[in-house]
Amino acid sequence: MGDMEPLVDRSTKLARTISHAQDELHSFRTCLRWMCVDQSNIWMACLSWFMFIVFGLLVPCVSHFLLACPTCDATHARPYDWVVQPSLSSVSALSFVCLTGFVKRYGLRRFLFFDKLCDESETVRKDYIVQLNRSLKIVSIFVLPCFIAETAYKVWWYASGASQIPFLGIMWLSDMVACFMELYSWLYRTAVFFLVCVLFQLICNLQVLRLQDFAQVFHVDSDVSSVLAEHLRIKRHLKIISHRYRAFILWCLILVTGSQFTSLLITTKADSDLNIYKTGELAMCSLTLVTGLLILLRNAAKITHKAQSITNLASKWHVCATLDSRGVNDIETPSSPAIHALQEFPNDRESDCDDAGDEEDDLENNKLIPAYAYCTISYQKRQALVTYFENNRAGITVYGFMLDRSTLRIIFGIELSLVLWLLGKTIGSRLVNADMIAFSSVF
Repeated sequence: MGDMEPLVDRSTKLARTISHAQDELHSFRTCLRWMCVDQSNIWMACLSWFMFIVFGLLVPCVSHFLLACPTCDATHARPYDWVVQPSLSSVSALSFVCLTGFVKRYGLRRFLFFDKLCDESETVRKDYIVQLNRSLKIVSIFVLPCFIAETAYKVWWYASGASQIPFLGIMWLSDMVACFMELYSWLYRTAVFFLVCVLFQLICNLQVLRLQDFAQVFHVDSDVSSVLAEHLRIKRHLKIISHRYRAFILWCLILVTGSQFTSLLITTKADSDLNIYKTGELAMCSLTLVTGLLILLRNAAKITHKAQSITNLASKWHVCATLDSRGVNDIETPSSPAIHALQEFPNDRESDCDDAGDEEDDLENNKLIPAYAYCTISYQKRQALVTYFENNRAGITVYGFMLDRSTLRIIFGIELSLVLWLLGKTIGSRLVNADMIAFSSVF
């Protein structure tokens, strides 16, 4: 027995799961390679960092300092470029660093929870793979319309002769190269930002699928211990997602909020000259950043709401089991008027289902749970399980703060208060000065 070798050699680290060429992540890895964010080997990592430094940092700096064109006419001037370039570069740098850290530390399969799919049902696995294939289409849906508008503006700006820097000796060739570099830089930074946001949406959708599958345990004859173990597993995965994304969500909120308030401050100044040529890029930048932030907050609030809906479902399950005399020794009998009224409730309310909306699912509905689902579970076990759900709320957190609908309302209230205060300090003071001037001119 003493000569037996250990099953696991603790002196070496366990290798990450190696994917074969035709696995479910093959197309996803190909897209990452084309986006130049794949770091599967040393050469791809060098290329990825080179593309980030060039198109994420260098090109925006050169574009701002050499092509800002302060002497151009009113239609070609870019007075707000100093807000657009740092805003896009900061969020893209944050996204690139976080994505690089995620893939390098966990691996793509582990980061996307593909190593845990073997424990899920066939429905969850199939739906998750479908959503994975749709995730890249979602990125293109967000990026392509804005890129088309940005391309139209840049082509017009260069074609109308705004740039006068023939760094290649030939004016038209210099303009073509500069236009391409600017457009690719914008596309690269925006795509990387949306990619990280959509990956967060994808991971949250997996947890939604798992919660919907978990809700089925209340409709079958389940054991309380297995229900508790499955909920603890889901809660742990939500904690892992929160831990991985908390820094990205917090910094994204800070950067986007700072960018929007800066944009609001400079556009509401008394001497600001606003038109589509000057503020078009600024509006496009604001739309891009706010959309990405809304993707993060919406999906975080959605998965938190779904996770907390388990408490409502468990309480309804417990009530239905208590009212039914086949599960416990109650005074009421199955033929009592209360039981008959409850059994007829779903049929009498079918006309109201049309107004419930598309959000109603197994976690949130007004249908009663059949009695056979809990006939073997005692009252004490059901009560203990409901108490556990009430005191162990799961969801996405950012450094201990739960990102639910109440938190989003608080964030919205703070942002709206700051916006109104800023508008009062700019537009309000301008109106007061105008009234004072008019009053002085009258008297």
